[in-house]
Amino acid sequence: MTYPIFNSVVNRIESDLSERDLTINSFRTWNEDRINATGLEIEFDLSRQSNFLKALSLNFDWDRFRETVLAKQLEGMDEHPFLQEENMVSTNITPVIDIEITWLFNEKAPHPQLAAHNGNHRMEAASEWMEEISKEVNQLLADDDIITRWHIEVEGTESNKYLTAINLISYFQYTLTDLNSLNDVHDFVIKCLQELLVKSQKVLNIADKTLESQAA
Repeated sequence: MTYPIFNSVVNRIESDLSERDLTINSFRTWNEDRINATGLEIEFDLSRQSNFLKALSLNFDWDRFRETVLAKQLEGMDEHPFLQEENMVSTNITPVIDIEITWLFNEKAPHPQLAAHNGNHRMEAASEWMEEISKEVNQLLADDDIITRWHIEVEGTESNKYLTAINLISYFQYTLTDLNSLNDVHDFVIKCLQELLVKSQKVLNIADKTLESQAA
C-alpha cells in the first residue's frame, strides 16, 4: 500500500534534515498493511552533545484513513489512488499526525549513582532525578496538550537488578484540517519539526543540568 501524501512529507523532512547540522543514526519508513498504517522513524545521535543522553527518536504515525481524508481536503488530489477505489474508505475522522518523541538516556552515564553496580541504589537514584526532570519538563511543555511518561527496563536477579533502558517519551498530535495544498502540508510539518527539535534541545538541557548537579 502506498501513501503519496505521507511519502512526499517524508521526502520533504529528509531534505530539510540534510541541511541541518545533525547526526542521524537512522532514517526509515515502515508500512503495515494489516492495520492500514505507515510511519517514519528518525533517530538522532546525542552522544556529542550530552554526557547523559545518547539519542533522540522521532516517530511519525500515519494511516490509510487520515491519508484519505486529507486527500479529499487538498487541492490537486483527484488522482490520489485511495480516491480511485470503488469501495473508498469513508470516514469522518480529523486528519492529524501523531509524533512520538523519545529521549534515550545513557544508562552507563558518568554519574556516580546512576552507574553504581548495586542495582537498588541505581534504581533509587534514577527515580530521584527522573522526578526532578519531570517537574521541569512538565513546566516546559505545559502549553502542549500532550502525554509524557518514563519508560525503564530492568534486568538481573531479584537481589541484583540493573537498568538497561531509561527513556522519556512525549506524545504530540498536530491537526491538518485547515491546510489546502500539499505545499501547505509540507510547510506545516517542517514548522512542527522545527518546534519539536527546539523543545527537544531544551529537554536535553534540563536533563543535563539536573544530572550534573546530582553528580557534583
